[in-house]
Amino acid sequence: MLVKNLFKALPNKGFAHIRVEVFGYILVMKTYNKKQSNNQYDEVRIMSKFDVAVIGGGMVGAAVAVGFAKQGRRVAVVEGKAPQSFSPEQPLDIRVSAISEHSVSILEQLGAWQATADMRVCPYRRLETWEHPECRTRFHSDVLEMEQLGFIVENRLIQLGLWDAMTSYNNISLFCPDTLEHIDFTATPKVSLSSGVEFEVDLVVGADGANSRVRELAGIGVTAWDYRQHCMLINVETTLPQQDITWQQFTPSGPRSFLPLSSVHRDGVEVGQGSLVWYDSPKRIKQLCAMTPEQLRGEILTHFPAELGDITVLQYGSFPLTRRHAQRYAAQRCVLVGDSAHTINPLAGQGVNLGFKDVAALLELTEGEARLSDEVLKRYERKRRPDNLLMQSGMDFFYKGFSNDIAPLKLARNAALKLAENAGPLKTQVLKYALGLK
Repeated sequence: MLVKNLFKALPNKGFAHIRVEVFGYILVMKTYNKKQSNNQYDEVRIMSKFDVAVIGGGMVGAAVAVGFAKQGRRVAVVEGKAPQSFSPEQPLDIRVSAISEHSVSILEQLGAWQATADMRVCPYRRLETWEHPECRTRFHSDVLEMEQLGFIVENRLIQLGLWDAMTSYNNISLFCPDTLEHIDFTATPKVSLSSGVEFEVDLVVGADGANSRVRELAGIGVTAWDYRQHCMLINVETTLPQQDITWQQFTPSGPRSFLPLSSVHRDGVEVGQGSLVWYDSPKRIKQLCAMTPEQLRGEILTHFPAELGDITVLQYGSFPLTRRHAQRYAAQRCVLVGDSAHTINPLAGQGVNLGFKDVAALLELTEGEARLSDEVLKRYERKRRPDNLLMQSGMDFFYKGFSNDIAPLKLARNAALKLAENAGPLKTQVLKYALGLK
């Protein structure tokens, strides 16, 4: 069971039982009935001790939880909502990630990749980017002697694969649905959850996203700004056959991108699917989101390149683009990973890959350490913060460099893309870095 020996000390009085089913496991949580008195609320507090409390059970949080459990540490995972279980008949989610081979390797080490791949993933072997059709930069997996450059995977399925891996460890305790309420920063931090549960912990890992509560409570500042763009995600069926390429065309108002998704079979015929990514002004994206699927299809066919072909719009949504970077990665026995530490312009699809690199670095530095000391956490920050800052700065350069229609700049950037196409070994090194292989 995912939840083990957690709530046997909790009285039934004043609690409602919530059943959550994940991979066939029934997680019975007891949440406080707020109609009861404060005295009864006090009765449910339990004092347990964990080595690590991971706040956030998403992709990055679940990965770090499994990694610490593999090290033999007692791990608590706090997550507000369990992921919906998988069924092959489900439509594809609009939130997907381009998972690099390096991230796949990390997931394999954590015992989570096979479960994810058994659901549905889509490999891609080619990557292409351009502004002017005659000035393209192309990458192919053959150059690196690899079967594929990576996989396009629904975020939820990666999370489910990791949650499946968590079931292998009886030293992981899952508090779900529950949220972090407060951290009492004493010599041994005490974590308080919204359910009234409390426990002591040696280290708190903030994996609770861009608006991290852990980061806030630890007093870690953040440098942030708005890109003045929104991003629209659109799942489509394509009339073209199933593809193995992801491409991106730059325009002054923002890039237009295509990511291949797993195909479906209908009446014995394979139907290709893809995720379109449309970057534009908040006003323009709001207009597009208000359209009917058929109206949106017309706009897509007008503004996306001919490489897309005809499409049927399935579902769509949007979100604003912001850049955040924590000024420190560790403070007061708290450490940040993933979006809690940094968010990045999704131009190159590197967001979750950077998060998994955080996880790999933290686990590497803590392996064999009896205690998760402040010095270890400082080494983690020194290792990861510069790399994340470099990737953020690179994406900012592309964003600013292509978000205009100034003729000399347009000429220069297209010449640069053309030059990059013929850069030989340098081009290969850039690809390796983007894939996390360097």
